[in-house]
Amino acid sequence: MTETTRTELPLVSSDASSPASGGGCCGGGGCACGHGSSASAGASASGVATAEFLVEGMTCGHCVSSVTEELSEIAGVEQVSVDLRPEGASRVTVASSAPLAAHDVRAAVEDAGYRLAAGA
Repeated sequence: MTETTRTELPLVSSDASSPASGGGCCGGGGCACGHGSSASAGASASGVATAEFLVEGMTCGHCVSSVTEELSEIAGVEQVSVDLRPEGASRVTVASSAPLAAHDVRAAVEDAGYRLAAGA
């Protein structure tokens, strides 16, 4: 049985003391091969847009932090939450003040060292 851990992380600001963007975690080159994701989006009655992405290759809390930090830098992002599944696709939910451009999300995830699946 695969264990699922849900981690709610606050938005964080990046600073110059952060490690250089080399991608991935736990060694700087990405946790796993064959990254992928799919996405879905919606909006709540409160006017907050939400989008969900499945990201493969995230294996630990540092992976979660890396992806959360990069996504949090997108203008309008208010919250990022991750359901970590080290042996499968982790669900990343992004709440924002407006719908996010797919290319911005893809770039942020890739800057963290992961990839969105085709069709995302």
